[in-house]
Parts: sequence; C-alpha cells; structure tokens
Amino acid sequence: MPKVPLVKTITEPARDIKVCREADVVVVGGGPGGIGSAIAAARSGAKTVLIERYGHLGGMASGGLVNIFPNLSDISGKQHIFGLNQEIIDRLAARGGAFYPKKEHWGTTDRKIVDYYLNANMGNFYVRKDPNLGGQERVLYTAVVDPEMLKDELNDMVLEAGSDLLLHSWGTRPIMDGDTVKGVFFESKSGRQAILGKVVIDATGDGDIFVAAGAEFDSELSNKRRTAWLAFTFWMTNVDIKKYEDFRDSQPEKHAELTQEITKLGGYAHYIKGILDNQEGVLWYHSFQIQPESSDTHDVEELTRIDIRGRKRALITYEFLRKHVPGFEKCFIMQTAPQLGTQGGRRVIGEYILTDEDMETDEVHEDTIVVLANNDNGEISARHPTICIPYRCLVPVRVDGLLVACRAYSSTDSVSQYFNIIPPCIAYGQAAGTAAALAVDAGVQPRKVDYKALHDNLVKQGVNLPVG
Repeated sequence: MPKVPLVKTITEPARDIKVCREADVVVVGGGPGGIGSAIAAARSGAKTVLIERYGHLGGMASGGLVNIFPNLSDISGKQHIFGLNQEIIDRLAARGGAFYPKKEHWGTTDRKIVDYYLNANMGNFYVRKDPNLGGQERVLYTAVVDPEMLKDELNDMVLEAGSDLLLHSWGTRPIMDGDTVKGVFFESKSGRQAILGKVVIDATGDGDIFVAAGAEFDSELSNKRRTAWLAFTFWMTNVDIKKYEDFRDSQPEKHAELTQEITKLGGYAHYIKGILDNQEGVLWYHSFQIQPESSDTHDVEELTRIDIRGRKRALITYEFLRKHVPGFEKCFIMQTAPQLGTQGGRRVIGEYILTDEDMETDEVHEDTIVVLANNDNGEISARHPTICIPYRCLVPVRVDGLLVACRAYSSTDSVSQYFNIIPPCIAYGQAAGTAAALAVDAGVQPRKVDYKALHDNLVKQGVNLPVG
C-alpha cells in the first residue's frame, strides 16, 4: 500500500478568550446577505452585531466590483424583488450612484433600447429572448451601482438601523454548546475575541461558520457552470470609447485580429462598458480565471495563484491595448477589485433543498420569503417566470441557533447558479434577519419561527410575497 504522507501538526494551548460583545443576533460577513440580515434584525428590534473581514461592506457587490443588481424583474418587465434591494437602489439613485432602465422600458422590445445594452456588452444582465414572443429580445429591470457610494450607503444603513459594526474582523469559528451555536470567535488586529449571541447568521458566502459547526453541506461544483469560476475584476479608464468603437466598426477584420492576439497573449478582450453616470471612458473587465477543474475557493494556495495570475493578465491587457488599439492610447487601470471574485462554493443542507424541479413548478410555499424571476431557462422560464424560495432553505437540518443568508443557501449546484446572485442574497438576508429577531423575541429556535409572523413582517418591510 502507498504510504500516506504525514502531516505535521501543533497542538494549540487552551486559553481564555475575551467576550467583547453579547447580542441577540450575530451576523458573520458583510456581503449582500450579511447587510440584509443585520439591517433587518436591528430594525426588528434585535440587538445586533455585524462583523466583516474587510474594511468595507457589500462583499462582491462592492469589493468584488460585481456592482450589478440583475433580474429584479421577469422577462415581461414585472418587478418581483422589492424590500431592501429597492431601498438600496433608491438611496443610491438619489446620490447619482445607480443606473437602471426607465420603468416604462421594462419588458420593452424597442430595438434602439435593446441595442443600447447589447452594445454595452451588458446583454447578459439586461436582455432576454422571450419564447412567448417568438424569441424577441426584451429589456429587464436590472440596476448597476457605484461601488464606492454603495460602501458608504451600506455603512449608513447598518448603523442607522442600530446594529453594531466591526470591520477588519474575520469570523473564524462558532462557539458551540452541543449542536447549538452560541456565538462566534473572530480574529482582528485586536487579537482573538468572542461575541455571544442567541442566533448566529452565517453570511460568509462559503459557509465558514456552518461547516465548523458540523452542519451537513454539499460542495459539488461543475466546472461547466459559473459557480465554479473565479474572477479577477478590474476597471480601465481614460478610454476614448467613441474612437475605439469607430475603429471596431470600420475595421472589423483588424479588430478581430487584435482580439485574437490579446487573447493568445493571456489578456482579456471582453469588457463591459461602464454605463453609470459621470463615468465616461470607463470599461469594466470581469476576467474569469477558469481552471481545468472546478476552482477551490477554500484553498488559500489556489486563491493566491489565481490572484497573482489575474493581476499579471490585467497588466498584459492594459499594455497591449494602450500600444495597439485606437482609443486606448491614454488608458490606465483605474482600480482592481480588493476581493477575488468567487461565485459558488459550499451550500448548507437545509430543511428544504431547492432542485431543478422547483424551477418547473408554480408552488407557493407556506414559508415563502422571496419571489424571484426565473429568467435564464428558456421555455421553462416562459412557462414558469417566477420561483418561490422557502425559509427552510436557510435553516440547517441539524444545527440550532444558526441561519444561513448568502449564496450558501440550501440548493443543488444546478439551481444555485441562477439564484445565488446579489439581489436574492440581500433578500435571503432580509428574511434571515427578520426571522432571527422573531426567534429571539419568542424564545424559540430559528427553525420554530412562525411562518405567518415571518410572512407578515416581511410584507410590512415592502417585500413582495404571495398573499398567505
């Protein structure tokens, strides 16, 4: 038999850990699900603490430069996601930090409007072919936001709600009493500390807390789906876009030749035209780092390799474009994402597991927490334009004192790819934070929360739910 290599280990000495906070609800992770959780829990009257490992809130929506809130409506233009998602967009729009189609354009087939988004290379987010109209392309309600304004606005919303906020604080392990989570340990420049809580919400994206708590989970990822891909995102600015587009349209063969050349060198040819106001000359590069096998977002060595490679390829892109492509003569890299783009990973096994069958039914669950547009499945979407997500997808089957409010909600990989994006995660967080506050108030475990009370509270918050 082959010898198994020995792994050298060190026993960490036991030590007393300072308890720096005691709260009703502790939210770990300040991404879309985390901010939704903290705001909703605090507004519902729970003493709440939000901890976030970076120096900003928003996660992929800000630090990952994935500043797109897609699929807020179905293909007909009917809006389904409201609540905190709409509030965030409205607050940013008031500051000039959000852009979206006019309401009268949601669902339009107007060729001029459709082509505007296609020319910006944002068709994947704004345009769908409607089988009910013979495959005609229609515009969705999707918003893009300024990531720097978003960071500031989320700070305001969390603090205005009354939640405590600890940035630069990495939640590492749950504090356990048997199978019940009682709080979390976190690391920071202040050393290891603990926060005790009656309900902990795992909004880490990768299930860092529920895995350490012993919850069952699914880590299957297919490399054929975006959930297995990582991305190094950067923005290029000072581009003369009109000059570039004139070259692209007047010399298509030369443009194609340069596209092939930059790709061969390891650079990136695909971009999204920044369509935020006051950002003329900005292009967004969402550069996927696709591996031969599914990427492991939990392997620090792989993350390091991909970050180094992504940065190198971004500079190859910049140097090539500046030297060879009209319109890019004075360009420079405006910013690179402080967070490597991760799109999938571990998913909790919850009391309900969302599967492909759920996309082909119109079932309204008694514990529905959000109605989402089902836009990406062709004929299936034409027959079933929405999907109802049950609260049970946020509740681990065995571990108590814990909810999951992020892309790690209970689902198969094939379904997760459609409903783990930013707006659904904010909605999951809003539901989890509300449920956590209800559980604390009633003195029950999160799995015992009254579904009707949860439904009624979410409706009061402006969430679009079926009449129950």
